[in-house]
Amino acid sequence: MTQIKSTVDQKQSVLIPMVILTVLFFILGFVTWLNGPLIPFFEIACDLTGSQAYFVAFAFYIAYFVMAIPSSWVIEKVGYKNGISLGLIVIALGAFMFYPAAEMRTFLLFLLALFIMGTGLAILQTAINPYVVVIGPRESAAARISVLGIANKLAGFIAPLVLTALVLSNMKDYTKEKIAVLDAAAKSQTLDLLALQLQTPYIYMGIVILVLALLAKLSPLPEIDLDVDGHVSHLSIFKQMKSASRYPQLVLGAFTLMLYVAAEVIAGDTIGKFGKQLGVYGDNGDFYLKLTSFTMTAMLVGYIIGITLIPKYLSQVNALKVSGILGVVLVFSIVLISPDIMVQLPLIPVLPLVIILVALFGLANALCWPAIWPLALQDLGGYTKIAGAILIMAIIGGAIFPLLYGYLSESINLANEAAGVVKTAKSGNQIAYLILLPAYLMIFFYAYKGHTYRSWS
Repeated sequence: MTQIKSTVDQKQSVLIPMVILTVLFFILGFVTWLNGPLIPFFEIACDLTGSQAYFVAFAFYIAYFVMAIPSSWVIEKVGYKNGISLGLIVIALGAFMFYPAAEMRTFLLFLLALFIMGTGLAILQTAINPYVVVIGPRESAAARISVLGIANKLAGFIAPLVLTALVLSNMKDYTKEKIAVLDAAAKSQTLDLLALQLQTPYIYMGIVILVLALLAKLSPLPEIDLDVDGHVSHLSIFKQMKSASRYPQLVLGAFTLMLYVAAEVIAGDTIGKFGKQLGVYGDNGDFYLKLTSFTMTAMLVGYIIGITLIPKYLSQVNALKVSGILGVVLVFSIVLISPDIMVQLPLIPVLPLVIILVALFGLANALCWPAIWPLALQDLGGYTKIAGAILIMAIIGGAIFPLLYGYLSESINLANEAAGVVKTAKSGNQIAYLILLPAYLMIFFYAYKGHTYRSWS
């Protein structure tokens, strides 16, 4: 009887923090997955090349790398609960910066605003992810992270639809072809009006996030102590990092996570431009801006599978193996298949099959983050906190690889154009997905062997 009561109490002690963290992950996902439709938006509004537009992703995700260690230091000083509230406040400040950036239509200011929002998310992620791992049984950590992932990707599904409805619904009137024929004054005025459409939504978003910061501060979220023995907290951050690097499961996990984030961001943020390049416009001319929602839908399905199967029917390790194999299959399928093969799905326009395959990267990616985190943090003891910061730094993959994808795709397209084979050759947008092959191979290796290493000798 006592054992049953203890189990019930344990479940209740996990439930309240999980509800709070789920709401926070929804906000995190909403902010993050607005970047996908913003890339083609800024390409037009700020008169950029295709590769320059991917600096949207770079500015946002580089903040995780730059600010992860400072975030760990901040949390060390203020605690996890206050760190969550502070992270939300910083995100709100970044959202408010969209107002002057849109007023001046200055791409660098937009990038600064995105960097500030990324900084807030770095603080939030550094606080939340170790929290989720330690508040319940470690063997079910991937299932708990999958619950948060559903909230994150549900927000990722909704965010592009909301932004398109509120801001980008008239994008058919702002094509590069239509703007190119305008004189300089008319072009500037037209693009100014386009940029100003971002002001109101981001002001409202900032206000909502500030309210959530206050609620997080007042919430019953318990404080946690990851260094119960006190043998790590007295060390400096850099000494903690040096000591933590002795653990192969962490170092290899961080490298795997970096490549996984690259795959996730490329799948979500490039599908819109790829769809536009293939002529996916729909009746209103803006359908390509909604394609990020397809990738998020596939990820939602993957998270539901994770919650259902892990750990009862499928281990975290085997889930990660399946993710790696599926990713490799999708990369080769996308690169080899003809973009002329079309598919009709219910309630949506006819789509190239290759676009559906890119969206299915979401299914391959869904269980990677939930599985890698607990495997990388296993047996770290008091180093769990600094390890969380190191894993957050790995999100730099989302900053670097989209730029590489953009450069590679643009180079191939220019080479095809110079060779006069534009009509017959596959686009660089399609071939550039080969950049994800090493990511999925590393994911499979980490699941198969890498996570088991406990020393470098």
